[in-house]
Amino acid sequence: MAEDLQKQNQINIELSEEVAEGEYANLAMIAHSSSEFVIDFIRLMPGLPKAKVKSRIVITPEHAKRLLAALADNINKFEASFGDIKQSQDAPSFPMNFGGTVGEA
Repeated sequence: MAEDLQKQNQINIELSEEVAEGEYANLAMIAHSSSEFVIDFIRLMPGLPKAKVKSRIVITPEHAKRLLAALADNINKFEASFGDIKQSQDAPSFPMNFGGTVGEA
């Protein structure tokens, strides 16, 4: 009987080759309304004034909270295995400088 319940609760998840390759993003911007959270994953490239949104994910507030918990759990497990993730003291400013030239006034 327990095995039947497990089979009923299983979800088959399909992952296409294209999606499995992933998209690189080095910035995420998050907005919300009363009914949804919108997460834009963005790729900033050095020396380019334009950044591209590579993926937009829209989720419910309940799923956003689950995502937060899952991310925290995974970060804790990562740090237990590989050590603390280092963060710079300052939040990045915009536009971000990737080592290119910066104009001075």
